[in-house]
Amino acid sequence: MKKWLIPVIILVVVAFGIYQWAVGFNNTAVEYEANAKTAWSNVESTYQRRNDLIGNLVKTVQGAADFERGTLTDVIEARAKATSTTIDVNDLTPEKMAAFQEAQTGLSSALSRLLVTVERYPELKANQNFLELQAQLEGTENRINVARDRFNEAVNIYDIHTTKFPNKLLAGWFGFEEMARYQANPGSENAPDVNFEFD
Repeated sequence: MKKWLIPVIILVVVAFGIYQWAVGFNNTAVEYEANAKTAWSNVESTYQRRNDLIGNLVKTVQGAADFERGTLTDVIEARAKATSTTIDVNDLTPEKMAAFQEAQTGLSSALSRLLVTVERYPELKANQNFLELQAQLEGTENRINVARDRFNEAVNIYDIHTTKFPNKLLAGWFGFEEMARYQANPGSENAPDVNFEFD
């Protein structure tokens, strides 16, 4: 074998190894990124289910002629804000995630006030349609939590893959950036104050 051929073979083998590594990294990163984006779509889907249920709930509550209109208006406005705050799955920045979460938190708060107000209306509490919607909302809240957890797990897998060395070197070249996770609302780590006041 000619002496000059050995370095050429080594160079070809090294180049092929680097190529295989780059292709493997890229394909895996694309798969993990797509999984995280799908998980985000599932989060949005569960929130959409909640928004749909809230619309039906509001219609049911509106049937109570003497029900507080301000409470209903708050829920309707919060729902409108929540449905208008969307995120492009290809642009999941921490700022956009925070805006989305803020809108959803506003809707959750308005919905909580509505459900507390309903306690003063026995005819609503006995309404079968209302009770079914309320049960579906409770189940949907659980689905939302599961979907957010699954999204964070998918993002974690993607971020680990793209930030571990030496993959981090290729991530920038191929345009893979760290993805934002869904975070708890500020202050949610503190236990709420519960004050039972009985007359």
